Amino acid sequence: MNGSLLPELAAVGSSCEGVRIPPDVTVPLTPRVRALIDTPEVRRLARISQLGLVALVYPGATHSRLEHSLGTYRLALEFLGRLQHDDRFRAAVTAADAAAFLAAALLHDVGHWPYCHPLEDMGLPELPRHESLVRSLLRDGPAGRILADRWELDPARVAALIEGSADDPAGRILCSLLSGPIDVDKMDYLARDSLHAGVPYGRHFDQERLLTSLCLDATGTTLAITDKGRTAAELMVFARYVMFSEVYWHHAVRSATAMVQRAVWIARERIDAASLVRSDDAAFTGWLMAAAAGTAAEPLAHGLFGDTRRLYKRAATYDAAHHPAVHRALAGRPYADAVAVSARLAAALSQRLGAVIPHHAVLVDAPPAEREVEFRIQVREKVPHGAGHTWRGLETLSPVVRSLAREQFDDLVKRVRIFCEPAMASAIAGCAELESIVLECAG
Repeated sequence: MNGSLLPELAAVGSSCEGVRIPPDVTVPLTPRVRALIDTPEVRRLARISQLGLVALVYPGATHSRLEHSLGTYRLALEFLGRLQHDDRFRAAVTAADAAAFLAAALLHDVGHWPYCHPLEDMGLPELPRHESLVRSLLRDGPAGRILADRWELDPARVAALIEGSADDPAGRILCSLLSGPIDVDKMDYLARDSLHAGVPYGRHFDQERLLTSLCLDATGTTLAITDKGRTAAELMVFARYVMFSEVYWHHAVRSATAMVQRAVWIARERIDAASLVRSDDAAFTGWLMAAAAGTAAEPLAHGLFGDTRRLYKRAATYDAAHHPAVHRALAGRPYADAVAVSARLAAALSQRLGAVIPHHAVLVDAPPAEREVEFRIQVREKVPHGAGHTWRGLETLSPVVRSLAREQFDDLVKRVRIFCEPAMASAIAGCAELESIVLECAG
């Protein structure tokens, strides 16, 4: 790769015009980058919250996916600036490949729609996964025409990098920079989400040290780090673990997540997928409030998006370490199963407590099966008193990483929770046989 052929890399540190984003950084904008930002596909991201329901708990976390996309693009410039000094990277990745990577970093979220992550977890056939929308958006929309005309790139190439489906040598390398254990997306959202949420957790890793340690792995096919970046990588794993524990999976955020999932489940026959996946936050909220009117979803939608916040309360929490039977019975099951278990639980508690508890007044929040803090990356170590290097996995070198990615996250963070309508919380939480009733209903 000849970095001098890329106007975006030449713009770094120059007097090129840019846009300021938190925390006090300038993103350089060349004319063709600005042209992409001004397309409808990217402008819509300015109207979609990066963290969605998290703002109900952390009111400062209202930053947009556009801000995150600009931060991701800026980090992509940093990655290329470091890796262009790696002989194998320079031999494998052409200037055109690098340009496609920069475009992919800027456009990586164009397929997102409001609250898509929690809604995708439901597995509704009516709703496509956001990754599947990228190719058609870039093929048919203005952004694709700008990629072809101004960047001289095939939009399908950029889409393949975003999807992670590029299988040529350069494509595999670039996909690992965009989506991998250490990538431009994670490095930006951890620090940015932490900043806007008002917590320090996602900023406590040495980004500069990590950047200076970037290299290619033993086979030259994916991103790796040198041993100088090992501690910074461990801190990044810890940052991600704590952000999930304290922000993304905060119990009140999970309550809001369970509520929006159930509201959409009840209103699912009214879903117009073609409109929904191209909506922004305001349009989605308007659709849900209208679709929920007169149904059991109405109090859920109003509790989330109405004039008064009214979140369901925790009645019980079960993690894999202390309540293995309940966790094993409920974690990773299809969403329809969680709805059925909730209904059986509401009926059983109605009988046990002598009170009428509607089906949708009790919500079972069961974590998905996927591991969220998996961190497999090779570390290049110098051979003591000799020439050459050895390669070992970070999980092999670091018991901290092994513990965080496996025992800590899966056993303690990914909890099964029972949420209920606030007026019923005390009575349900105080039921002495609640755990056994939950187990029976889960069977």
